[in-house]
Amino acid sequence: MSTEPAATPFSSASQLPPHTSTSRSSDTHLPLRRNTSRSPTGETYDPTDAHRNRSRVQTHTSALAPAPEKRRWRNCGDIFHHLRSLRKPERKVGDAPSVWGSIFAVVTASWINVMLIFIPLSWIFHFLKLSDTLIFVFSFLAIIPLAKLLAFATDELSMRVGQTLAGLLNATLGNAVELIVAIIALTQCQLSIVQSSLVGSILSNLLLVLGMCFFAGGTRFSEQGFGVSAVQLNSSLLTLSVIALLIPAAFHLAVQPQSDDPSFDPLTNAQEGHDILAISHGVAIILLWIYGCYLVFQLFSHRNLYDDANPNIQKSVAYDRHPERRIAAEKAAEDAAAIELQARGTMSDEAAAEAGLPVHTEEDEEEKPSMSVPITIGLLAIVTVLVAVTAEFLVDSINGLTEKGGISKEFVGLILLPIVGNAAEHVTAVTVSVKDKLTLSLGVAVGSSIQIALFVIPFIVTLAWIMGKPLTLLFDPFESVVLFLAVITVNYAVQDGKSNWLEGMILMCLYLILAVTFWFYPGVDPASVLATCH
Repeated sequence: MSTEPAATPFSSASQLPPHTSTSRSSDTHLPLRRNTSRSPTGETYDPTDAHRNRSRVQTHTSALAPAPEKRRWRNCGDIFHHLRSLRKPERKVGDAPSVWGSIFAVVTASWINVMLIFIPLSWIFHFLKLSDTLIFVFSFLAIIPLAKLLAFATDELSMRVGQTLAGLLNATLGNAVELIVAIIALTQCQLSIVQSSLVGSILSNLLLVLGMCFFAGGTRFSEQGFGVSAVQLNSSLLTLSVIALLIPAAFHLAVQPQSDDPSFDPLTNAQEGHDILAISHGVAIILLWIYGCYLVFQLFSHRNLYDDANPNIQKSVAYDRHPERRIAAEKAAEDAAAIELQARGTMSDEAAAEAGLPVHTEEDEEEKPSMSVPITIGLLAIVTVLVAVTAEFLVDSINGLTEKGGISKEFVGLILLPIVGNAAEHVTAVTVSVKDKLTLSLGVAVGSSIQIALFVIPFIVTLAWIMGKPLTLLFDPFESVVLFLAVITVNYAVQDGKSNWLEGMILMCLYLILAVTFWFYPGVDPASVLATCH
């Protein structure tokens, strides 16, 4: 009896069930004796095969991760969306007039245009080398209508953009005169005029312009409200910039020779001048970086804080001189609205218009521009050139004017030159404050001060560094202290988010006090002892 080996199940490949395979490389049909598990996607894989495991995990992870290029383009789209929203005006802008209509609007913009006659007169006096006093006075008067035209062109551009960008445009172009005067004085090595004119511009904006806005708006409204968060942030930025001006002065006083031992001098004048110049350059770069961050904050990340539609802005309160008339008017308005609602029912705007009922449309709020965009840009370019030439003649005449002893350079730089440079901001800020747009007024007045403190001053210091001029942040100590006190006063005035005419009067009177003080102040220039400008 022959014995045969017992038949084992699946003894040959042909007897294998259809769901198995002898191939070890298959991903879906693994041998029966291998441990298997399932992936999150439901596929069967071998956990002992490390290479295959890693590749599967990487494939699964890459499938879940978003494409970096799409995310990048989505961020770019958000930026473009923000830029488009900044350019969108609050009200619909009508059709621009013709070229001749735009020119006629420029000529008849204001009665101050009559003072344009002082431009050729100041130039004639300069080329004929007449009295420096006449040249200064006529150049001074000639810049005033130019600043008004600059404000007029700026308003035309601001009409076509959003409110936040409009405030930035007003502050930037409003500081064009100060920037031009500072650059011309820098090229002529009149460093004290550069410093005093910039400090005077900040004082003029914070006290005179802002005070006039509060006072003018207070004549029509009992209280005017504005955004507390944005104003407090602006006050912090101003305080930071003033601290940046006080630190070099504190450094200068700290390294002075001791009174009990004058022979002991921590630093010589040359060493101290080099150190303060290096400190000024470093601080100027930091201030420029802070100003860039401020622009991103104002225009992108928190631009709603600078909008009149922000719910955090307190409402203005009008004077209640005739309460019985106000109550009667409110009741009449409510009755008219109820009658209109009852008559209209569910009628559409077209049907209501055909029935003769009042329909509120966006067309009623259309704003008519006075100039076309090309004429506006051309006017800005022409006015800037005229201001530059006239300001050069003005700066040339300062030495001859002050040498006679009737007026000091400090009073010219701190009071007279800022009044000329801020003439455009005076008109714009006061006009919009009377229209109950105090947020825009603050954007012009306080925003202009921030721009001078965080951009114009460090930019001039950096420009002087490039030109080889020893301009530092070591300002007159008395001027720096006065600026610090002015910032504190303004901070107290705006901390409640409301304004009235008395607060405006206080700020204007403080500016008059400073003007009287600077009339008698002889001025100190500690930086001239440490370095010489060539």
